Amino acid sequence: MPAPDPCEVPCGSDAGRSPGDCARAAPGPMPAPVPRRLGLREYEPSWRAMQRFTDERGPHTPDEIWLLEHPPVFTLGMNASAAHVLCPGDIPVVRIDRGGQVTYHGPGQLVVYPLVDLRRAALGVRDLVTALEQSVIDYMAAFGIVAECRRGAPGVYVEGKKLASVGIRVRRGASYHGIAMNVVNDLEPFERINPCGYPGLSMARLADLCGVDSVAAAQEGLLAHLLRRLYGTESA
Repeated sequence: MPAPDPCEVPCGSDAGRSPGDCARAAPGPMPAPVPRRLGLREYEPSWRAMQRFTDERGPHTPDEIWLLEHPPVFTLGMNASAAHVLCPGDIPVVRIDRGGQVTYHGPGQLVVYPLVDLRRAALGVRDLVTALEQSVIDYMAAFGIVAECRRGAPGVYVEGKKLASVGIRVRRGASYHGIAMNVVNDLEPFERINPCGYPGLSMARLADLCGVDSVAAAQEGLLAHLLRRLYGTESA
């Protein structure tokens, strides 16, 4: 069992609370979540947009689930060590407002940002992380592939290789950031870093595991499982 993965531990004002702590507010009517298929978007404007959405949302604002890809970028958590960025080359490095160390995003990787009102949904931080992980595990099971999460090291692994990374931020009782699943992306940039602070951590991708050869196909498959895990429905 590896040490806790610092890239994946949720951070923010509600991080570390028990599942019931985010559910203190009386639940109201649950508006249907709104999936947004955004295509290829620059990382930093997307991050700032998530912050704005979180800060401006009200008690009746529907949750949104953003599905997108990013151009190549390394992201560092607030207290991450730059020493884990070994040789970035021409890929930019952006320090952001999650915990943990360094990870990579690039074209061909599916990134899912669940912008969820955790208090209204009566979900804790751990509940959300579990839903993200289990949605990937469910998706893999549909192909007959056994995937797993690891206690103390959030994310999803197949035969010891990391397929998906999870990292969230909670502010004002709502979540942003999310999960990144390798689909058809080039895995070479992960060799330029110690992924999530682990030297030599190997990565997996869907194209090699089950032949899924497009982010569009992966996002529809994963979205159905995520909606079921979060809201009890497979469509929105």
